[in-house]
This record gives sequence, C-alpha cells and structure tokens, in this order.
Amino acid sequence: MVSLPGQGTDGFEDGLLIRRSLADGERAYYLTHAPADTPLAELVRAAGARWAIEEAFQAAKNEAGLDHYQVRHYPAWYRHITLAMAAAAHLTALRAATGEKGDTEAT
Repeated sequence: MVSLPGQGTDGFEDGLLIRRSLADGERAYYLTHAPADTPLAELVRAAGARWAIEEAFQAAKNEAGLDHYQVRHYPAWYRHITLAMAAAAHLTALRAATGEKGDTEAT
C-alpha cells in the first residue's frame, strides 16, 4: 500500500492499495480510507471481499429482479429494493438448505 498525501487530523489515512493476481499477474487498484493503524492484511481482506459482494448483487439482479425498476420516488424504490433483496435472501437460504449450486448466469 502506498500512503497518499493529505492525511487528515481525524485519525484516518488515505492510501492506494495494489493487488496482483497470482494466476495471471493482473493488477487491481483500490483507494483506501481507513484508520491509520489498520493492518495491511485487513485492507487486503476487505478489498478481496468486494468480489463476493459484486457476485451477490449480480445474482440478485438475475434471480430477483433487483435491477428492474426505474427510480421515480424514494419510498417506492426502497420498497422494491427491500422486496428484491428479501427474495434473493430467501432463494439463497433455499439453495443452502437443499445443497444446490445456483446458476448465477442469465440464460
């Protein structure tokens, strides 16, 4: 990680984290803003968790219609997102209970 100039007085540090894939050498870049005493391993773990989170949202889009709403008013959008995420969680729980692997790609 490379520290960036301009550290504030709030006890947080800005930095540039560069992760290199062991498989193909491809690099991923992350801007970080974390408490100054955060271990490097924790920053790397948090950056690695991003992929799993993106996959979960993609699955929710494909399986529960998370992306099938055009925002007009916040309350309606909030209801749609809440219902879609609840449906995605229910499908995940069913899949875990039956031991099935889910198809995360649209057919």
